[in-house]
Amino acid sequence: MTLIKSISGIRGTIGGQPGQSLTPLDVVRFSAAFASWVKARFNQQGRPKIAVGRDARTSGPMVQALVTGTLQASGVDVLDLGLSTTPSVEMAVVEYGCRAGIILTASHNPSQWNALKLLNEKGEFISAADGAKLLKMIEDEAYSFVEVEHLGHVHVDDQSIAKHIVKVLSAEGVDVKAIRSANLKVAVDAVNSTGGLAIPALLNALGVKEVIELYCEPNGDFPHNPEPLPENLTEIADVVKTSGAHLGVVVDPDVDRLALVCEDGSMFGEEYTLVAVADHVLGFRPGPTVSNLSSSRALRDVTKRHGQTYYASAVGEVNVVEKMKEVKASIGGEGNGGIIDPALHYGRDALMGLALFLTHYVKKGLSMTALKASYPQYVMSKNKIQLSPDVDVDALLRSVEESYSSEELSTVDGVKIDFAEGWVHLRRSNTEPIIRVYSEAATAEEAHALAKRIMDHVNAMV
Repeated sequence: MTLIKSISGIRGTIGGQPGQSLTPLDVVRFSAAFASWVKARFNQQGRPKIAVGRDARTSGPMVQALVTGTLQASGVDVLDLGLSTTPSVEMAVVEYGCRAGIILTASHNPSQWNALKLLNEKGEFISAADGAKLLKMIEDEAYSFVEVEHLGHVHVDDQSIAKHIVKVLSAEGVDVKAIRSANLKVAVDAVNSTGGLAIPALLNALGVKEVIELYCEPNGDFPHNPEPLPENLTEIADVVKTSGAHLGVVVDPDVDRLALVCEDGSMFGEEYTLVAVADHVLGFRPGPTVSNLSSSRALRDVTKRHGQTYYASAVGEVNVVEKMKEVKASIGGEGNGGIIDPALHYGRDALMGLALFLTHYVKKGLSMTALKASYPQYVMSKNKIQLSPDVDVDALLRSVEESYSSEELSTVDGVKIDFAEGWVHLRRSNTEPIIRVYSEAATAEEAHALAKRIMDHVNAMV
């Protein structure tokens, strides 16, 4: 069983021993500490309210009951959003003037996992510094509970997704009339989570002519590995081909990642979701773009086509958002299909990403395969170097940096080496003794060769 505590929240497998997996005691401790952290930030400003929403995994009702009861016992009001999506909860925090938010989702992890992801009053993930303070509070058991007359109250609102869709429909760059006129047929795989509530409803509101629903019942019974990778999407690929759909849409359980399937059943590629959306957005809203260091070079190339500047951040949504704010980016995100449109909110949002993509798609007038082919073509290779626990990972990374000092380097997050023909990014894992090695080039063989060159250098040192 597994329990992982980090600056962004707590996640783990359900069942087992406290402190070793995600048990009720761990949920209560974490929720109580978060409530105390929120109250300390807004001291003397009345009883704070925290929004709580969840994906459809089967442990969700149990975990939400524990979180809600603990927040009430801590003297905090709860806005119960029930079944929702990560971006919908993020927007609800601001919409309802909440002091914070908690999303109960383990994202792309299998059904035995769950997690508490934490938002600040802006509906954004809490910072590294705030996360560190919270972990210290949990370690010190620096929380307490209120007397009966000060218990928090629960307010229920099951309209967060519907309100989210309304805002997407009126967002800049979304052309409902153009989408409706295209008479689209779209297949959807929502892995039996809350995407089944959100994506078909959005497509219908956008005027899509026919929506083919695959696993859109939010019962938490994941029919396949929920991470939207090609090896997990063979069924929707077949459905798109046999039904004559224009494209397929796939989201993860909490609906912050968007993957697309071409009309021939091939993958459009999560990396290219952001590339295509950025191409569209930069056409009406010029400005910088941002992705993390492990995302495709194609975004940089497309940004340059528009005469704009590309920036790279450390890996992690909170880092992408920080960089986007710093450079006043027009659009940004991560290569896992996470689209962040700051005009709506600073969070990865598959609903907003899909509406922008469909507008771009119908206005281009190309098939999905032709649209993909219109962008710079790169292939990524993802590897890792297994190390013994006593190895000095930082020393290894410094050695790589020194050995390739003549190349274009970034040490914002590990070491990234930009060669003329591609790049290699090495990052240490925060949870296990490995170095992750991502590389990209024009072909799979070239990407692997780049990675192997650097991995051989590190292994020789070890």
